[in-house]
Amino acid sequence: MGGFNYFVAQFHIERAGLVWKALQDIPPGRTSSYSEVAERIGKPRAVRAVATACASNVLALAIPCRRVVRSNGDLSGYRWGVERKRSLIDAEATARQQESA
Repeated sequence: MGGFNYFVAQFHIERAGLVWKALQDIPPGRTSSYSEVAERIGKPRAVRAVATACASNVLALAIPCRRVVRSNGDLSGYRWGVERKRSLIDAEATARQQESA
């Protein structure tokens, strides 16, 4: 059974790594939907895998899961709370506007 658990863990790490890399490509102050991220990694049906990778992220500022939203633009769960997610997205958007002004 240990070998199977290792395989599952390795698979999760590899897939999460793909997702986390794609998240780092979302510009500050912008958002993408879970389905857009799934398409970006070449796995358009892997929306739940994207959500799982986001949920397992422990590096909030380095890996910007906060930039991933529902397809309709609504905020969804965030390890550190939806209000913090909203605050971070708003702060990034404000900084982006100030830089372009």
